[in-house]
Amino acid sequence: MVLEAPRTPLVAAELPRPQPSPGQLLVRVLACGVCRTDLHVVDGELPHPKLPLVVGHQIVGIDEASGRRVGIPWLGWTDGTCRYCTSGRENLCDAARFTGYDLDGGYAEYAVADKRFCFPIPAGYPDAQAAPLLCAGLIGYRSLRMAGDAERLGLYGFGASAHIVAQVARHQGRRVFAFTRAGDEAGQEFARSLGAEWAGAVGDPAPDELDAAIVFAPAGELVPAALRATAKGGVVVCAGIHMSDIPSIPYELLWGERVVRSVANLTRRDGEEFLALAPQVPVRTEVETYPLEQANDALDRLRASRVRGAAVLVVAQA
Repeated sequence: MVLEAPRTPLVAAELPRPQPSPGQLLVRVLACGVCRTDLHVVDGELPHPKLPLVVGHQIVGIDEASGRRVGIPWLGWTDGTCRYCTSGRENLCDAARFTGYDLDGGYAEYAVADKRFCFPIPAGYPDAQAAPLLCAGLIGYRSLRMAGDAERLGLYGFGASAHIVAQVARHQGRRVFAFTRAGDEAGQEFARSLGAEWAGAVGDPAPDELDAAIVFAPAGELVPAALRATAKGGVVVCAGIHMSDIPSIPYELLWGERVVRSVANLTRRDGEEFLALAPQVPVRTEVETYPLEQANDALDRLRASRVRGAAVLVVAQA
């Protein structure tokens, strides 16, 4: 399923099987998660994608050379020599290339990837349930790390990432408070079913102040709302790769040593740590599955915030 131009539907196409270069794996795709970042690419909110482009960066597949199941994430390549790469911050590499954006991704039967940036998939996870771990899980995990040791954690937007992070946070003994759109009673009940002690609409008063908040929804107006709900010394983490503009913030909301920060991409260390942790929790992903040819339908449901948990394209059987 190919993106030929931004703001147009994906088109079914027959492409030559990709040929791996030295250091790359040829992967037969089994499943690929549908991520909000894919929407940002398709909808033209992330500029300058490779075109034509096969989107998708939560890829679970079989390495054709070894027969092993591997995962291909968003971060597809870095130069390894810049000041970011050599200081443990490869997620900020200026020359980085990203799967499903600079590099063809997983809305296809085959993909190639740099073997250094692929992960083994933990045993016990079916392909469709493993796919959301590779971005929703990884970005959520990095965001949770940036929240520090916060005991009272607010999650703004309860989609693919939040439904995973809530499970990890509860495993770590944190208290989880979920904020959804007004009237989203199904989303609030979903959050409570995963361990949130409170769930309500953005702007509703939570029963306690937050030590940290993670904003997953790409809506800049949630940042002041999260700051209002956060205690002095707390942190608001913006987890998305794209967000609408943040409105003017009165200084009193930031005062008291509150912090607003973003999370960009992921590192291989994030992947190794999270994929080791997920089976210990154990994280259980809730997914809606679609065949590859229904990728546009899956994107439409995600765009309308009608997906419970994560959407996944099932491409083939192992």
